[in-house]
Amino acid sequence: MQVLIADDDALSRRILEDCLQSWGYEVVVTRNGLEAWAVLQEEQRPSLAILDWMMPGMDGVDICAQLRKLNIPGYVYTILLTARSQHEDIIKGLESGADDYIIKPFNQEELKSRLKIGRRITELEQRIRRMARTDYLTGLLNRRAFMECLESEISRSYRERRNLGIIIMDIDHFKRVNDNYGHYAGDVVLQELSRLLLQTCRTYDFVGRYGGEEFIVCLPEAGRLETCEVAERLRRRVEQESIHLPEHERNVSVTASFGLACLSSGQVKDADQLIREADDALYMAKGAGRNQVILSPETGE
Repeated sequence: MQVLIADDDALSRRILEDCLQSWGYEVVVTRNGLEAWAVLQEEQRPSLAILDWMMPGMDGVDICAQLRKLNIPGYVYTILLTARSQHEDIIKGLESGADDYIIKPFNQEELKSRLKIGRRITELEQRIRRMARTDYLTGLLNRRAFMECLESEISRSYRERRNLGIIIMDIDHFKRVNDNYGHYAGDVVLQELSRLLLQTCRTYDFVGRYGGEEFIVCLPEAGRLETCEVAERLRRRVEQESIHLPEHERNVSVTASFGLACLSSGQVKDADQLIREADDALYMAKGAGRNQVILSPETGE
């Protein structure tokens, strides 16, 4: 885990850095408040920060106050480090948004223990955030998280004038699995196909559970041909997969239908329109006999 150090005293920085590295932390060192503030505004910011109270540019209290005003994903646990020991100073530091307070000269074992508390809190917060974005059964992105990622990817495609592909996959006759073998067996099928999707898609694609037995895939920088190739590869993999049902001591096979839509360089489409086109293509695939891959006719050349 990364820890940010912000201290204008070179000796204090070196002592802190040596201690943290010996405890297994990855250390980001800054020499004043402005450098620290710049790091904390980055997308890949440290989750823990040790801030000296008195620094040029911005002091530790100012950084804590500004940090708590930011609407950023991921909590940054902050520890103020200072020679001030009056109760009113401690109250001022904590009310600024700091999580903890250590008085100089600090005891190394005390700092180590307080960092452990901060680490537990940030790891718990990260776990909760992951759970809020993840489908409980399959481990894929849930619908809300997928839409957030898709909207971000569409914006990037506009900026960089790149293609983008969308695949919606629906398991054919999934109700028969539940009717014949029970809902637990249906859950097993959904979990196994989720694993298959992750294995078959490209490493930089992202996959979500769109609802029920429907899955959705975003393929950044994929044009018509590549989107069709990925979907056909998925269709064959699903068709060939033999899924073991532990409760019934037997294997089952299923097929799936695929609807595709693409955003070509220069086109203007939002997430809802892309998904609507893919969903219409999926409906056509179902009507054509299922176990089909169909690209939306609205995709264009």
